[in-house]
Amino acid sequence: MDADPSIPATVITVSDEIHSGMDGNRAGLLAVELLGRQGIHTELVVVPDDIAQIRAAVEAACSAGSRLVMTSGGTGIGPTDVTVDAVAPLLSYAVPGIGEEIRRRGVAAVSSALVSREVAGVILGTPSVFVLTAPGSRGGVRDAIDVIGPLLAHIVAQLDGAGHF
Repeated sequence: MDADPSIPATVITVSDEIHSGMDGNRAGLLAVELLGRQGIHTELVVVPDDIAQIRAAVEAACSAGSRLVMTSGGTGIGPTDVTVDAVAPLLSYAVPGIGEEIRRRGVAAVSSALVSREVAGVILGTPSVFVLTAPGSRGGVRDAIDVIGPLLAHIVAQLDGAGHF
């Protein structure tokens, strides 16, 4: 099932350097471009590596009606990699196969993909929202969208109560 262009999405870039203007937002812009190629209109937000600001951005995207919220950055094991720690407690339940597949694809190109901590899951609400924490690299973003892009319409349909197909 192809992606549905009526699915609103938000990409949240998490990076102190990008937020401060010291670096460009290559991965976040790539995510918007790749989702756009599937016809999905995507808002782009940038926040620093701060748990409260990450959570606030995710919650704001959900409140604004996004059905997909994808973060980019902060999924590693460094001291400022706090995205997973910010997002995981917001999830009503996890969908572990998504992160596993992103890592599997990533490790085919670079072994350091194994130390990435992507999480995917759902925040139940009206409407419910699919959330994915993706790596901050362009390769990681490509892998993430290659995994979720073909599934996104199915994911949203499932969240809206459709039968299994």
